[in-house]
Amino acid sequence: MAQTTFTLDDLKRILLEGSGAPDGGDTQKEILDIEFSDIGYDSLALLETASRIEREYGIDLDEAVIGDATTPRAFVDAVNDHLTVSAT
Repeated sequence: MAQTTFTLDDLKRILLEGSGAPDGGDTQKEILDIEFSDIGYDSLALLETASRIEREYGIDLDEAVIGDATTPRAFVDAVNDHLTVSAT
């Protein structure tokens, strides 16, 4: 059965697996509402992350997700929206 919930811990794991530790950032502190650029992740890191999420969770993320989701909270919410639609 496919996983139907995507968490901040899932996002952190996939970011670290695909892009490594952020330059000058810290994923151990509370990062939900901090811009990805302030954490140390650029658009290429987010593209890699989205690609990994698509493969792991069997969903297709719109390109707008990457552009519009500028914080981890927004990214997690967007992935969960896609998982909810895919599950129905």
